[in-house]
Amino acid sequence: MLFGFDLMAGLAESVRSIACQIDGFEEDFLPEPRPAEARFGDFQANGVLAHAKRHGRNPRELATLLAERLQENEELNEAVEIEVAGPGFLNFRFKPLFLQRYLALLSDIDKLREGARQGVNPLKVVVDFSSPNTAKQMHVGHIRSTIIGDVLARMLEFQGHKVTRDNHVGDWGTQFGILILAIQRSGTDLDSLGEAPLEALENLYREGNRLIQEDPDLRKIAQAELVKLQEGDPGNLEVWEKINKISLAAFEEVYELLGVRFDETLGESFYSDKVDKIYEELQQTGISEESDGAMVVFHEGHPRFAKQPFIVRKSDGASNYATTDLATLKHRVEVFQAKEVIYVTDGRQRDHFEQLFLTAEKWFAASQRPLPLLKHIWFGTILGEDGKAIKTRSGDPVKLLDLLKEAIRRARVIVSEKNPELPAEEADRIARVTGLASVRYADLSQNRTSDYLFEWDKLLALEGNTAPYLLYAVARIHGIFRKIGLAPGEGEESATPVETDYEKGLARRLLFFAPALSQTIRELKPHYLCSYLYDLAGDFASFYNQDKVAVEEPAIRSRRLILCARTLTVLETGLGLLGIKTLAKM
Repeated sequence: MLFGFDLMAGLAESVRSIACQIDGFEEDFLPEPRPAEARFGDFQANGVLAHAKRHGRNPRELATLLAERLQENEELNEAVEIEVAGPGFLNFRFKPLFLQRYLALLSDIDKLREGARQGVNPLKVVVDFSSPNTAKQMHVGHIRSTIIGDVLARMLEFQGHKVTRDNHVGDWGTQFGILILAIQRSGTDLDSLGEAPLEALENLYREGNRLIQEDPDLRKIAQAELVKLQEGDPGNLEVWEKINKISLAAFEEVYELLGVRFDETLGESFYSDKVDKIYEELQQTGISEESDGAMVVFHEGHPRFAKQPFIVRKSDGASNYATTDLATLKHRVEVFQAKEVIYVTDGRQRDHFEQLFLTAEKWFAASQRPLPLLKHIWFGTILGEDGKAIKTRSGDPVKLLDLLKEAIRRARVIVSEKNPELPAEEADRIARVTGLASVRYADLSQNRTSDYLFEWDKLLALEGNTAPYLLYAVARIHGIFRKIGLAPGEGEESATPVETDYEKGLARRLLFFAPALSQTIRELKPHYLCSYLYDLAGDFASFYNQDKVAVEEPAIRSRRLILCARTLTVLETGLGLLGIKTLAKM
């Protein structure tokens, strides 16, 4: 089809291609398309103005010349109306017959997936996300990395990339020396920790910390136990394995609720026998140097890191995050054959990853290996009502499992109030989907680089940019088809092109799905897709309130059924990419 699935990108390419044949347009011309305000059209190209200024031309004259040449193209002229506005903007409005043909590309998820993959060069991508520390319960701070990373993996897979989801858990740190000490002192049997074993381990860790604070000699013993573990002591290894088994089982309960999966769970321990190779390579390539007994990498000329080195081996000979992250990158390149690696962490780790990437660039260049594209996708903090990082009333971090269960409980109360006649099993199912979707969407609908306020009433509301609002829109469309006695996609044979303002408005919004998805993946910011889905649901509500679907006239009925079905497909596909299950009834 003319322009392909992403109309904005296809239109831009057509405009650029024709412009290159016109005297006055140079090779650096970029149309700079964007969605337009409805009163101006569907898309607007703003690049003529900047191009004309760069080359000393009159922008209005240049835009008029380009518009004339575009209208001379028979295919373009059949599909779109073009007008020049202001000092040299081009407005494009797609014609109803073209809209009708384009809507066929949105008929099911397979076609949406096929369209999203047009022009994409599939890559092997590793997404590193969640990454909790073992021996500790996941808290609310883990939700952003877990959810954002999961959604990015879903979107990249949808676009055709081969994605490896890697949960780089912290399972080799100092907490184990303290835990082993506490277990030995208390005589705890790790096979008999009760119904909440991970919580019991956290209590043991607190007790271990209390002991070493009271007695400095015990700190040395804890450190010695850690060294024994890292040197392969059988007894300590057995304790360590049991702790990790308990931890991973608890993590999996959270991941199952959130619908998150991993292809690999390779903790820091996996790389413990690989760090010596990193030291060797950094020394051989001349990347590292010694400073105060430590192995470091300096980045001369950098405004912050010229005097703040990247420490890859501490003065006592111990490895650290820098070492294991370099070893992890090497493994991902050699074993996963990654061409792109995406790290999803909070914004406090920006300096670490900037230094990691700078070091990797030097290291790979010196060893004459291609470096994959490295991206740090960072996010802000979830705030409580006091405007500070969200905590319990006692000041402890909110446990993630407790938060998710509370969301389901609150949703269940709302479901019972609104539909008291629902069978308990059905009400439980709706509450589970709605509660978990609400927590997910509340996070994803925020610009990930911003902090946001966690508010129960707001995220569970049926009005506004919330998951319940979108889930209700989906259920409402299913209800339309149930009432008519048709399945989505049926009854479309007699359709004519859209006519009413509300039909045109909804059809126009459906055009923007592909650009919204492209922008979301390009910038790795899910809130762009959330905003689009919210706008789509709003346009559907306006259409449905004004234009009756179950009319007698076959042509009108068919075209409105098409709009209902395509809206349903896009909403369900978009929410699925956000990891949100939908409901046929609410």
